[in-house]
Amino acid sequence: MLHNYFKLAFRNLWRNKVFSFINIGGLSLGLACCMLIFSYIKDEISYDRFHAKKGQIYRITANIINEEEVTKTGSTNMVVGPAFKQAIPEIEAFVRMQEDFYIVRQQENTFNQEVVFADESFFSVFSLPLLYGNPKTALSNFNSLVLTEKTAHKYFGNTPAIGKSLELKMGDTFKPFVVTGIAKNPPQNSSLQFEVLLPFKYTETHFPDNAWLGFYMNTFVVLNPLADPEKVVPKMNQVFLQQARQQLQEAKAKFDFKNQVLFGLQPLLQIHLDTDYADVRNGLKYGSNPIYSYILTGIALFMLLIACINFVNLTVSNSLKRGKEIGIRKVIGGNRLQLTFQFLCESFLLCFLAFALAVVLVELSLPFFNEVANKRLSLPYLLDAKLVAGYLGIFLITGFLAGFYPALVLSGFKPILVLQHRYKFNSNGYLAKGLVIFQFAVTSFLMIATLAVYDQFNFLTHKNLGYNDENLAVIHLGRGPHDEEVKLFKNELAGEPGIQWVATKDAGQNYTVVKVDGKEIDFAISWIDENFLPALQIPIVKGRNFSSASPADAENAVLINETFAQTAGWINPVGKKLYNLNGNTKPMTVVGVVKDYHYVSLKEKIGPQLFVVGAGDVWVKMKPQNISQTLKILAQTHRKILPFKPFELDFINTLNEKNYEQEAKWKQLITMGAVLSIFISCIGLFGLATLAIQQRTKEIGIRKVFGAAVSDIVLMLSTDFTKVVALAFFISVPVGYYAIHTWLQDFPYRITLNWWLFALPCLATLLLALLTIAARTFKAAVANPIKNLRVE
Repeated sequence: MLHNYFKLAFRNLWRNKVFSFINIGGLSLGLACCMLIFSYIKDEISYDRFHAKKGQIYRITANIINEEEVTKTGSTNMVVGPAFKQAIPEIEAFVRMQEDFYIVRQQENTFNQEVVFADESFFSVFSLPLLYGNPKTALSNFNSLVLTEKTAHKYFGNTPAIGKSLELKMGDTFKPFVVTGIAKNPPQNSSLQFEVLLPFKYTETHFPDNAWLGFYMNTFVVLNPLADPEKVVPKMNQVFLQQARQQLQEAKAKFDFKNQVLFGLQPLLQIHLDTDYADVRNGLKYGSNPIYSYILTGIALFMLLIACINFVNLTVSNSLKRGKEIGIRKVIGGNRLQLTFQFLCESFLLCFLAFALAVVLVELSLPFFNEVANKRLSLPYLLDAKLVAGYLGIFLITGFLAGFYPALVLSGFKPILVLQHRYKFNSNGYLAKGLVIFQFAVTSFLMIATLAVYDQFNFLTHKNLGYNDENLAVIHLGRGPHDEEVKLFKNELAGEPGIQWVATKDAGQNYTVVKVDGKEIDFAISWIDENFLPALQIPIVKGRNFSSASPADAENAVLINETFAQTAGWINPVGKKLYNLNGNTKPMTVVGVVKDYHYVSLKEKIGPQLFVVGAGDVWVKMKPQNISQTLKILAQTHRKILPFKPFELDFINTLNEKNYEQEAKWKQLITMGAVLSIFISCIGLFGLATLAIQQRTKEIGIRKVFGAAVSDIVLMLSTDFTKVVALAFFISVPVGYYAIHTWLQDFPYRITLNWWLFALPCLATLLLALLTIAARTFKAAVANPIKNLRVE
């Protein structure tokens, strides 16, 4: 019996090749989307679960509380780990991790290398195994280092690396470090990512720091299995108040420091998806915002639901062709249970074929998906036991839900009415129309979201930043003072025809605090020279720029931006004094006000900014003609001045674009979801239109006999569906407005929600729906009416 059911199912699928292909294709697209997205979510929630002590490992966090706000940080300082370990018995071990960059020399070659300083307990706390070397002693010596497999191959190829040496530039000299361990490459779902580990005792010895109020590294602790973290936290804060009492008093006297510092514990398993403490890397991979997992889960479920809806509509619309088969089966004794089982078998067969095609689609789309989602997923990775069980569950649920309703409806046909061609299936039912409304509401919502994301991304990447970043490049010089190197660059590049300006600015962004008229101001501080502002075409709105003609500027002059002046409440800032600036006992005088510009990405609001005279990286403003030749000159100059350092140059406009990589990737994902949703929804609408036309075949024939034009019939058949699709817009527009408005609140600089953001997606969706309906109704309208009426 079962063999006969599947034989009939294959025969029916083959007889209706186009219909079957559309049905299987739509379902496989929905399933493929589900597989990819569920794999992404599985990867997100699996972070750090491979550690043996995962339930005992916590990162120490700090909340810095003042009268106006609470600053949350995942970073600590050098003294926190040892102090808490010594005073709190529930803490079994600690690991400090601090990231840095060094020049690595191997024979004649030099490299810029990111390294992580870690305590020797690193490999006993984290389950990141060593392939070669002793995990207990690998980081015990001052001059030892541990490489990952990938990094060892980078420096030594296939030659065994244990016992080999690499030279790291420490200050002005290169010091040898011996490879004492080769670690397995950290898995992709590990928050801890590193290439080179150095012993923390090296930096602790050469750069000791007993300050409790510094926040610049990660500190992990291992709690006793029976310890209660909520009882450990008060003990940590008690230790801090006891041991930091004198430093707090000094900070209050010198800087009027009134902030309250509260330490906390963040479970290791929460780090990847916790956005509250994502401010410091130091060996940690940048985490993810869980909202994206929720969004993708919603898209996946919607896709699957839309695909199942299509399956129902297409199966029912195709069922009327099988009316005689059902009638004859019932006449010769087939009962409803047998017929239901037959259609469920067909449903599961179709689902199986759709799943097989979905697996092929997943394999083909994985490279693109990995690029967009910044993952390294592979098909074997997707086929672990839990995911396979999940896919099997989706298969069973999809097969049952997609086949149950058609089976219930078709098995209920009355044989006499069917065989006399008098069975009428209600194509105007609320369920069918409700399903289409739901489909197109989701589709138009995704199109609204796509257009909004595109518009916001375009706004972020094209808004005037307050300076000119065209043909502007920065040569990274790395750590340390670079006054002499900057002077040499300026002398060497002076007079080069392809260069307009050579300037300097410190790397990254630094922040500090100063007290002005009894008010504390948090601000960004930058060390620049007199050429920096002209090179970037940033105007001075009051006062003057730094000048080499005024040597005193290096000691007591500062520039501030407009926001700093507004925050301080200064109407005439020039000539104002700043005291205790960045630990400087000398008063600093404001000599000029810089027009506000976006010194960070547009995802952050312009804050108070202050400039002092100093050196850092070399910034070069190039003329647009023959940039390639200018770049060669820069490389040659760098090689002449810094022969042991790799040449690293970035164009500023490229760095600015990288600030919005995440938005660019989500733009691609949402666009892909919208396109697939439109395609699948149009398939469903095609099925519903087919069902309605089959029910109105005689009516169409009679209307044509009485002289109805093809356009009249197409308009008649399209009107009902147009109303249904239009109704979906009344659902999607308010939901879309709320969702987009909520999303945009995360951006201090954002687009205005204009009417066309909602009208264009709705009109485009309606046009696609009309084309889908017209393609089906036109065929029915031009059909020979005699053929349509020859039914009795």
